[in-house]
Amino acid sequence: MSDIASGDLGPWLSPEDLDLVRRKVPILYIDAVPARLDRHGEVESVGLLLRATSEGTISRALVSGRVLYHETIREALERHLDKDLGPMALPRLPQSLVPFAVGEYFPTPGSPFHDPRQHAVSLAYVVPVVGDCHPANDTLELTWLTPAEAVTPEILNDMVEGHAILLKQALAHLGRLR
Repeated sequence: MSDIASGDLGPWLSPEDLDLVRRKVPILYIDAVPARLDRHGEVESVGLLLRATSEGTISRALVSGRVLYHETIREALERHLDKDLGPMALPRLPQSLVPFAVGEYFPTPGSPFHDPRQHAVSLAYVVPVVGDCHPANDTLELTWLTPAEAVTPEILNDMVEGHAILLKQALAHLGRLR
């Protein structure tokens, strides 16, 4: 099994090398909005992650993560959805890999899409999920919200790093932002 297939990326970049690259080169990410659909294919609810940040605060987020060296966008989506929602989430990856939005994250404070570590470009997707979700890793909880609930100020203000903007763009893309 290759290092990538096994998830062992040790030979690629050490944490120190990754920090150096992040300071010099934009990094490719994916963002995913998990969605539950009704029988007509309309979005009933979207899933938002509840996470503890490195600063010790709690915030809401989308599924998000780096695309690894020699990994396809589809593989990155599948890996991050599996990592955050659990192996039984059964995501239905999009047939077309054209994102609904592109987020450009900057280390500059005050940027709408902010990531203090790096300049990153993120391809954003809505991914229907049909299975049972059991949050894993640093995810404390997965909350399913109707589109109307998801865009309340209380929820949007709890979101990090431009994810509120992407969530609103996803719902607008789907015709669910009122």
